[in-house]
Amino acid sequence: MIHSTHRFHGRNSLRFVYQHGRQVRGEMLSLRATRNGRQEVWRAAVVVSRKVSKSAVVRNRIRRRVFEILRTVASRIDGPYDLVFTVYAEGVATLSTDDLRRTILDQLEKAAVLKASASAPDHAIVIDKETL
Repeated sequence: MIHSTHRFHGRNSLRFVYQHGRQVRGEMLSLRATRNGRQEVWRAAVVVSRKVSKSAVVRNRIRRRVFEILRTVASRIDGPYDLVFTVYAEGVATLSTDDLRRTILDQLEKAAVLKASASAPDHAIVIDKETL
């Protein structure tokens, strides 16, 4: 579970993200993200509708799984972003952890929320063989 400083408090906090955020939609869930200059750390919320599953146990399991993956990639989130994950499919509850992690990371990358990785440089140095 993520720390309480990385969670939203109150519904009005989500309104800013819904009005100003950029949406990245996937097959099972979508991400709405925006940079928030008023905050010092990133915040996240996971919205799972009752349409996804009537069972609160299943909805909470989905929420906990997404929050746990966010906790593990927290060091890669670049700056004070507000993130709202909206789940559309009940299959997220039974999806393998690797597949769910890959889905969430893909959406975070598409929304340009993650830091550039150290293994992949931002620029490439091209050396012509003739100049050597």
